[in-house]
Amino acid sequence: GIPCTWNYEMQSILHHNSSGNRAFSGNLKNKEVHSAITLHPVKRPALMYRLHAYTLGLKAQEFRQQSLLLHRDIAQMTTLLQIPKINKNLAPGVPIFPQDETSPAYLGDHNVLGSTPDLNRHRPAHLGELIEWDFIAKSLYSAMHPNPKRKIESSLKEGLNDVVREIMEHINNFSRQRGRVIEFRELLYGYMRVNSLYGQDLILDLLLVYKKYRGKKMTVPVRRHLYIQRSFTDIRVREITGGVVPAHAVTALDRRRIAGGGSAEVSRMMGTGGNTTGLDRMRSILNSGWERLSDTLASQFPVAAGSDFRNPSLAPAKDRIVFVIPLAGRSETFMRFLRNFEEIALGRDGRTDLLVSMYVDPAESPLVTGLLDQLRAQYPRNRINYLQLYGNFSRGVALDRAIKSPFCKPGDILFFIDVDMIFTQRTLDRIRTNVIRNRQVYLPIVFSEYDPQPEVGGRAKLITTEHHRSSSSSFRNFTAPYRVSNSNGYFRQFGYGLAGIYKADILRPDIGGFNTDINGWGLEDVKFLENIIAANVKGSARLLDVADGKVDPFQDPLSLQQHQQLPQELTVFRAPDPSLVHIFHPISCDRNLEEAQYRMCLGTKANTLGSFRVLEERFVRDRELLLYGRR
Repeated sequence: GIPCTWNYEMQSILHHNSSGNRAFSGNLKNKEVHSAITLHPVKRPALMYRLHAYTLGLKAQEFRQQSLLLHRDIAQMTTLLQIPKINKNLAPGVPIFPQDETSPAYLGDHNVLGSTPDLNRHRPAHLGELIEWDFIAKSLYSAMHPNPKRKIESSLKEGLNDVVREIMEHINNFSRQRGRVIEFRELLYGYMRVNSLYGQDLILDLLLVYKKYRGKKMTVPVRRHLYIQRSFTDIRVREITGGVVPAHAVTALDRRRIAGGGSAEVSRMMGTGGNTTGLDRMRSILNSGWERLSDTLASQFPVAAGSDFRNPSLAPAKDRIVFVIPLAGRSETFMRFLRNFEEIALGRDGRTDLLVSMYVDPAESPLVTGLLDQLRAQYPRNRINYLQLYGNFSRGVALDRAIKSPFCKPGDILFFIDVDMIFTQRTLDRIRTNVIRNRQVYLPIVFSEYDPQPEVGGRAKLITTEHHRSSSSSFRNFTAPYRVSNSNGYFRQFGYGLAGIYKADILRPDIGGFNTDINGWGLEDVKFLENIIAANVKGSARLLDVADGKVDPFQDPLSLQQHQQLPQELTVFRAPDPSLVHIFHPISCDRNLEEAQYRMCLGTKANTLGSFRVLEERFVRDRELLLYGRR
């Protein structure tokens, strides 16, 4: 029991939230939720399920930590027993683990997972393997990031809050016995780096308040340095293939169809029946080495994305992708794009359409429309259409007119692309995988070519490189992968112009398509992303509506048409896509653009000059540039 002198702890152990119906509808990552043994009141079943799922996540985190400690014990014992690291047996015929790395039940490599926490776990063999530290203050400072000083990302901020909360809970575990409590005030500064093999290293300088309530009472502010390592655990794979739908993605219509179809339909929809060798193979691939992942996938799963490799007859039809491309002139570049589109989308995929939103140019438009008409006659099963617009060019207007045209349907995936891009079949696979209706928008990070003929001291300097020869628009094999390297180009992290989204999602009232008030090229993609983020902020009010009883997520939404439902959040998914390549072209920034657009144009132009290493070599070797920099 608890002594009467300590019964005031009951208010935190048996935590009562005084928010009424809205109790526990906000962020659950707080000290009260973590330290309590009972939480009340929980007025809504949906909030109870949410709270239960969060506590299960905390338990899973504890189990992963226990697994990590066991791996460290195993690694320490193998060292004491002088067993070589490459040896997987304790003795001849006696393996350390009952299952080897080819089995789904493999417990992991203790040589990696069991490494002792140490800031020097990673020992670089040369300068190129050195992992730089990022400096954390009011902003985040990075040596190798394209934006050296930037705002701390929300994910990093949340991770730092988790670390500080766990550290303070650990420090105050024995506060009663020691007669003191330590409170966190603020993070003064810190350093961070991530080792992809072991985990995240942190050095944090914290301002704390030391409160002693036993003996001589005192309250003293103190500063402490914390050296923290957040170790990675083993790899977990969740494989989603055609015909296997995640439980949370089953809609009300699917539930009714499953209810009428029997247990066999349930097994097929939820992936609980049939052969699961795909997941086993994937886990085996990941455990045996990342370097063989791509090749093994290509050899073991040679079917198109979205198909069911276990039973092709059960595979649903792939969603149609509509490439939406704004165009103003540039007929020669557009011819290269059409060759790429015909070879990949029409010749290999078969369920990809094209919609060109074209500003009429008397000199070039007849050629473009003739090419599109010829392609439409050659591939009648595909929808190849174009819109003719007049006036000053505006990318926002061109895209907005396209998405609201009858040439694409609400169930189509719209992928906004530029004429300078080249792509492969993997691009289409990634679009279908990463665009989820009512749930997720895909904004790929594309690879952008550097200028193959940069100017040095005002003189054009011809650089003959392999990537320049491969950039020829006339003799390119679009099915072959593009060679991505630091010398060829860079991944354009600051552009959002290429995006994949369902037409039904982009025409939601809270998003409403593209901004049509922007003239020229640029800034409309930023406004589009801001609209999605703003819609998500509104969508987060769904929890409050659940708490207030306005929305019941356990009822069929189709039976609640009399209630106004808030739209679901659209997650923005970003990832580098090496199959999407922006071919270099000279950039000319119009001084008549808006100031924000003009600065963005200059920034993009500067990024295409070359890599940091190439620019450094050019700057040091060219005397004119060196003297100009010293002025």
